[in-house]
This record gives sequence, structure tokens and C-alpha cells, in this order.
Amino acid sequence: MAKDIPLLILVSLALILLALMVFGWYSRKRRQAHIGAPVTPPADLDPTELRFSGKYVATTVAGDQLNRINVHGLGFRANCLLEVHPEGIVVSRAGSPDLWVSGSNVRGFTRATWTIDRVVESNGLQVIEWNLDGTAVDSYFRMDDPEACERALDSVVGNERQSQ
Repeated sequence: MAKDIPLLILVSLALILLALMVFGWYSRKRRQAHIGAPVTPPADLDPTELRFSGKYVATTVAGDQLNRINVHGLGFRANCLLEVHPEGIVVSRAGSPDLWVSGSNVRGFTRATWTIDRVVESNGLQVIEWNLDGTAVDSYFRMDDPEACERALDSVVGNERQSQ
């Protein structure tokens, strides 16, 4: 019986830590409830050849790489497909509804080496900077062909800058 006490203490501590993590996750969701849901892609988009596969890593509050957006399914990593259209970007994530980032909401794109729980080689993450219902956010991706994806994204940002 005396040998089981340390095991019971460790299991109890693990359960307490798990409960605190779950509480923290839902507390963050409550704090971010004011952030609107992403828009679904328009039904009338023309087909595009500009499709890029990769991994969706996270969406954070702009400029704060440790402040993950948890609401509306944006808090979970997934395989993804980016479709770049002249009007904007469709982000298809495994297990989540597709989301639409219109060209007018794209603030730009950049590269990063880390965010939240992901560290990669120098500039190995592609970051789309955009506005989600008035909140400036950064979405991080690990694309299979980052250079081609970046050129396509530049065409969306470039088209939007020309029309302003």
C-alpha cells in the first residue's frame, strides 16, 4: 500500500494539470468570443490552378505569436490546401469548414521561424496577415512549396494594392 501512494500522487497531479489545461483553453475561447466567425468562400469563384498543399499551424492575434485564436476552429493544426484567387484566398483545413480571406482583408504576408508550439528552420513558416471581422490576425502555414505559394499570394496582395 505504501508503494502505491507516490503513484496516486503522480496520477492526481497529472489529472489536475489536465483539468487546468482544459479550463485555460475554454477560458481563452470565452475571452475571444467577440471575434467574428470567418466567412465561408463565395460559391461563384472561378476554378484556379493556384493550389498549394501544406499544414495549417495556427492563427494568432497580429504581432503576438503566442496569443493563439481558439474560436471558430482556428485553434487546431491540420493539413490544408490554399487556393489563391484574384479575389482572395480559400483555406481548406482537414476537419474544419473552409474559410475565405478576401483580398480586401489581406494586409500582407511574411515569413516566420516560430509560433506558439512550432519552431522550424529560418523563415520556414508562411504568414498571411489579415483582418478577421475587424481583428488583425496572422495565420501561419507550413507549405510544401513555399516559394510558389508566396508568388501566388503576392499576386493577391498586389492586385488589392493596385485597386486601392
